[in-house]
Amino acid sequence: MLLGLSDDQEFFRETTDRFLTEQAPPDTLRSLRHDPAGFDPGYWRRGAELGWTSLLVGEEHGGGTISGAGLVDLSLVAYEFGHHAAPGPLLTTNVVASALSTHGAAPEVLAELLSGEQIASWCTPVPGPDGWQPTVTARREGSALVLRGEARLVESAGQAGHLLVTCGEEAGDGGVGVTQVLVPVGTPGVTRAAMHTVDLTRRFGIVTFDDATVPPEAVVGVAGEAAADVDRQFQISLVMLNAESVGAMQAGFDMTLEWVFDRYSFGRPLASYQALKHRFADMLTWLEASHAISDAACVAADTGAPGASELLSAAKAYLGQYGIALLQDCVQMHGGIGVTFEHDLHLYLRRMTIDCVLAGTSADHRQHIAAMQGTREEVPA
Repeated sequence: MLLGLSDDQEFFRETTDRFLTEQAPPDTLRSLRHDPAGFDPGYWRRGAELGWTSLLVGEEHGGGTISGAGLVDLSLVAYEFGHHAAPGPLLTTNVVASALSTHGAAPEVLAELLSGEQIASWCTPVPGPDGWQPTVTARREGSALVLRGEARLVESAGQAGHLLVTCGEEAGDGGVGVTQVLVPVGTPGVTRAAMHTVDLTRRFGIVTFDDATVPPEAVVGVAGEAAADVDRQFQISLVMLNAESVGAMQAGFDMTLEWVFDRYSFGRPLASYQALKHRFADMLTWLEASHAISDAACVAADTGAPGASELLSAAKAYLGQYGIALLQDCVQMHGGIGVTFEHDLHLYLRRMTIDCVLAGTSADHRQHIAAMQGTREEVPA
């Protein structure tokens, strides 16, 4: 990362790096391929003790930051998760914990998230060029809310104890407001089905709501007025996905750079061939630019800068294109060994492939940037 870190932040990052090196080596990741959860609960509890789940939670609720910039601190963990292709529901648990802390909702659930005893997941709306759209609707029956719809790519849906659901709710003026509710997975009418992806450790699912009824106290925030909360949750998600993607790119690049100096062909190292030098120059350019735009977008989101959303979309679009290109080049540089299951390189390519589609693809974010530009008022000369 290109961020200038304080001593405390660097110590925190190094601690996470050492922990993941010991607890999530590549052989362990490969062994989790068929594990239903994709991670060990004891491992996740120890990670929570290190502060992985508390950085976006207020001190009054048991959380706290390393530097006062919680989102920047969390991006250090996300970067190391990408650099190690590490298991665990880091993104979704932090999004839910942040939402609960912001509104002081469900303190008992939040406490379990902070301790690592439970995890929770966010049933995300569908991102698109004009912003996100809820796929779950809510209607009023007395004081209760009845949920209907389906959410896909819900991380750790099968392991979560609670779901933060973003719903479209008909408003009194005939429009549609946005309401968020915290739903226990055992609620009647809630069903979960596993999805199969290329990632070896992260698990995703489809959650269906078939007239699932929740009480009014399940609402997180203000009913019908959660649009700003959802915008912030997407910003958090994009910061974490971007940092994780850069971590995976850096790991793949470093591994490949070492390989081409060690591997000899026709009596000379691969690194000595001019054509490969040009490819590495391109890859390093993409990597440095990825560090820069990811870090800049992270700081903008943490400080609430006016252009944060646009910068986050620009970073996600760039990483989605050049992250995949870089790691595919790394595979090609390794030759046949690069496409074997026993080699570690595919772990990072798998992680990058999934990160590219979460919270919107490169195409989605380019269209979103174009839409923002199109609606921007012209500045008088």
